[in-house]
Amino acid sequence: MEQRFVEIIQLIKESQSKAIKAVNTELMNLYWRIGKYISARIETSEWGQSVVKELAFFIKQQEPELKGFSDKNLWRMKQFYETYRSSERLSALTRELSWTNNVLIFSRTKTVEEKEFYLKLTIEEKYSSRELERQINSSVFERAMIGNVKLSSLPREFEVDISKAFKDSYVFDFLNLPESYNEGDLQKGLLRQMKDFILELGRDFLFIDQEYKVQVGNSDFYIDLLFFHRGLQCLVAFELKVDKFKPEHLGQLNFYLEALDRDVKRSNENASIGVLLCKDKDSEVVEYALSRSLSPTVVAEYKTQLPDKKLLQQKLHELFEQAANSDI
Repeated sequence: MEQRFVEIIQLIKESQSKAIKAVNTELMNLYWRIGKYISARIETSEWGQSVVKELAFFIKQQEPELKGFSDKNLWRMKQFYETYRSSERLSALTRELSWTNNVLIFSRTKTVEEKEFYLKLTIEEKYSSRELERQINSSVFERAMIGNVKLSSLPREFEVDISKAFKDSYVFDFLNLPESYNEGDLQKGLLRQMKDFILELGRDFLFIDQEYKVQVGNSDFYIDLLFFHRGLQCLVAFELKVDKFKPEHLGQLNFYLEALDRDVKRSNENASIGVLLCKDKDSEVVEYALSRSLSPTVVAEYKTQLPDKKLLQQKLHELFEQAANSDI
């Protein structure tokens, strides 16, 4: 392709993207107005459930080419409007999402905080409906609120909150591992399901290699998984453990980070970060171990099954109650 035509192609793509966004925004505005109209009629007892069914039938009869106006979807439009009518800020965010993603969020979340969390996350990560549903199923909101990501020895050159890029726990329910597995099985499973792995980590993670070799002296060493984080502008080394966290695990990871910073990291990049993924951990042991660690390191646990959402919600509720009582 000739270089002189590349800019034209770029202009076409930009225009198409803007057009799609404009159409989606107008569609959300339409559903909002319809929901508002139905809500007002029902609140004044002018309409009942049978009238909404009649409306759906009327639209189908009069304009058969119009799709998406079944009685079920009309009730969703009413719920859509009633969910966000008291929050102009959240209402504005819904215009940036597809209708399917909006339905997933307002129908499957309970609190305003949870809705705002998923609205912002979906916009930021550009989730498809399948990806968003997976995040809701894996209780990302509850885990983010409960999790307390601890990092060791943060370098000064980081100007952003590093903890936001990592989680205290990860869910790898997509692996389908046998009851008994080793670190090699875990690594192979994550590589096979790299798309789902990246979805759980966050889209800013770019996969570089498995068993990444670093040479120190006359010896070769291999990092389980190596990534680059676009937002943090640094290398991220993952070490996988199929047992409970032990303080001695950090020594190996710190060694890898030193090798990366000396021999692999570029001058314009920040210090490398290590993530130790363990099957289980004792938070107090982790805190003690990280307090003297010389490299920026995260110790996180992983689960191979979806967490108990009710249990997480109960724990989150208890944390909110504790916070409220402490403010009194």
